Amino acid sequence: MHPFMALKPLFLTCACLVLLGCKNTPTEIKVEQLLKADKSWDGAAYSYPDAKPEFTVVKITLPANTTLKWHSHPMPNLAYLVSGELMVETEDGIHKTTLKPGQVLPEVVNTSHRGISGKAPVELIVFYAGAPGMALSH
Repeated sequence: MHPFMALKPLFLTCACLVLLGCKNTPTEIKVEQLLKADKSWDGAAYSYPDAKPEFTVVKITLPANTTLKWHSHPMPNLAYLVSGELMVETEDGIHKTTLKPGQVLPEVVNTSHRGISGKAPVELIVFYAGAPGMALSH
C-alpha cells in the first residue's frame, strides 16, 4: 500500500475541519463533498511522491487586481477559494479557469501557471500533499 493511502482518511478529516470550522453546539452535522479528483484541472493524472508523507495547509491572501508570478508545484495540492474571484491559467496558454467562492481547484503539478485576482481581494486555503523537504512551489 502506498504510504499516502494510509493517511487519506486523516487528511480528509483535517480538511473538513479546516473548511467547515467547528461549532460549540451544532444542531445538525452536514458533510458536503466539495471535490473528488484523481486529475488536476488541466486533466493531468496525479501521483504522489515516493517518500514519507507531509501535509501542509496554507492560507493565501491576494490584493485585488494582483497577478502572481509563473510558478509550479512538485506535488498534488488543492485550493479552496474562501472569497474573491481567481482566474488561473497555464503558461502555455492552453488552459484557463476561473474559481469562485466555495469552489475547490485540483491544482496542476509540474506545470507552470499563475493566478490573477479580480476586482476584490482573494482569500484561499491550499492543501499540499508533499514530503519532508519538498518546496511547495518553484
